[in-house]
Amino acid sequence: MPSLVAAVPAAASAEAVRHFAAKFTFETDCWDVHHALQNGLQDFVLLDVRGRNAYAEAHVPGAISLPHADITAERIAARWPADTLFVVYCAGPHCNGADRAALKLASLGYAVKIMIGGMTGWADEGFAFAKGREPGSVDTVSVETASIGTASIGTAA
Repeated sequence: MPSLVAAVPAAASAEAVRHFAAKFTFETDCWDVHHALQNGLQDFVLLDVRGRNAYAEAHVPGAISLPHADITAERIAARWPADTLFVVYCAGPHCNGADRAALKLASLGYAVKIMIGGMTGWADEGFAFAKGREPGSVDTVSVETASIGTASIGTAA
């Protein structure tokens, strides 16, 4: 009797290539975003799509706060050109805010990727957070002292 892993056969190689290659068109990860930010390669707009209070407590340095509920055609078009690539994130894998934001942005005709892992993934990588209401404002906070809303992340987990 096969394991539950092998009970359903794996996809054919060609199908697996198409599937895994396609994933990169929809998502990026925390390490790639951090690398781009640290090396001046930011050719995308990074949006924190959580609530504004959660953003003020801790966010990815350089991210702009735009809660997914506030994404409108007028707001986006007034600030960014049509060829803008957006990278969106929310609290983490348990949150669908980034999916909601990505759907809205794609529906408006913009290129968009989700930063998989969100704030939880950023913390798991050990990257520092910024604090305050504006991108790059106030001080940075360590993984150990950052919080996502009311749920603390870092060493207290």
